[in-house]
Amino acid sequence: MADWEIKKTLGQCYETGRELAVGEEYYAALVELESGQLERRDYSVDCWERDKPVVYCFWKTKMPDSQQKKKLFIDDEMLMAFFERLSEETEQEKVNFRFVLTLVLMRKRKLKYESSDTKDGAEIWTLRVTGGDERVQVVNPHLAENEIEQLSSQMGQILQVDFDG
Repeated sequence: MADWEIKKTLGQCYETGRELAVGEEYYAALVELESGQLERRDYSVDCWERDKPVVYCFWKTKMPDSQQKKKLFIDDEMLMAFFERLSEETEQEKVNFRFVLTLVLMRKRKLKYESSDTKDGAEIWTLRVTGGDERVQVVNPHLAENEIEQLSSQMGQILQVDFDG
């Protein structure tokens, strides 16, 4: 499994290099590189609105105060949107990432496991989206516990979320 080189916020606008002030709103985005890797880039509101960069997904947030405890900067709807965005991906790293996101969403009770089946040698989970009748399918890549922990940590850095808290 390849490592994702996705870092937490650098506290500056990707385009201008300007430092983002504590409490300042900005756009955090994941950009897909030619290599297929995802890279996090932060944009000031001015740059975002002026240049409309092409990104894989994004969310609007505020620059945290490094002295305060981390808070959830994205809501469950954004996590579900990111989950859906990854649904058609076939690259192994993204399949793995989606699976770990599935585990997070199950823990948050946004997805409920219903069954599993084997298709073309892959274990496919069927889950129900809570609050409705929608069903989604997720490939279980059979990750080792340390791989799940590593991906959870990387996901937390990308999304500025502490999934353990």
